[in-house]
Amino acid sequence: MLSTTSADQLVQRISAAYPDLSKQLKAIALHIEKNRDHIGLEGIQDMARQCGVQPSAVVRFAKHFGFSGFTELQTVFRDNLSRQIAPGRNYQSRIRDLIAGGPGKLSSTDIAREFVAGSIEGMQELQSKLDPAAFKKAVDLLVRSECVWIAGARRAFPVAAYLDYALQHTEKRICLVSGIGSMQLGQIRSLRKGDAMLAVSFAPYAEETVAVVEQARARGARVIAITDSRTSPIAQSARAVLVVQEHTTLGFRALSSTMGLAQSLFIALAYALELSHAGSAL
Repeated sequence: MLSTTSADQLVQRISAAYPDLSKQLKAIALHIEKNRDHIGLEGIQDMARQCGVQPSAVVRFAKHFGFSGFTELQTVFRDNLSRQIAPGRNYQSRIRDLIAGGPGKLSSTDIAREFVAGSIEGMQELQSKLDPAAFKKAVDLLVRSECVWIAGARRAFPVAAYLDYALQHTEKRICLVSGIGSMQLGQIRSLRKGDAMLAVSFAPYAEETVAVVEQARARGARVIAITDSRTSPIAQSARAVLVVQEHTTLGFRALSSTMGLAQSLFIALAYALELSHAGSAL
């Protein structure tokens, strides 16, 4: 069985195995991805009903990923949920857990080296697993779009803010959906068919970003998703999905790989635009 602290790793395993799963197991995988915060509370009958499968399929799914049954799989999400909803479960609490469960007192340099090593490992994984076809498609969609909208809330907001800054250096019209005053849906009122919506979100997926993506798709925008799983709710309606999975170091997830991917996307777009101009001048 996986460690009770590895809900993220389990979802990543499920996402990686998704293309090879049967139709029934894919339905369960999608349900887990979209409802991970509720899996720890659902009974097997409820889960099977929502997935449109028999309870035996849920058991088969659990065994496929190395668990003895549904109860053992559910424990991973239940324990993860308990930590999330515990009173005062904030950054300070995580630091205290690190001190209590760590190998010993860490120096400031030890912490820095741990995070740098984790970032390097994450970047190496991104380099080896980046989908060339999806990346090219994302760049092509941005090239063809007159206006690029950017959405990213909570932990993903720094990535959205960087993309807003970087893409302002191209000829494209750029609109950041900041969500100030919970007005994110109002901010995309002028979005038009054919615009690009570049959305960034990671589990447990910001509701604000999911809502913006759904509205943008309904209005005919071309959605490009930067997310941690092909089964992510913002990936379902996307024309191009760029998957990046950040490593967890000392209980905290980094943003280094996602920032590297965002910068690569900007440079690739700028390069493509310049090539287009150079070709037109000939």
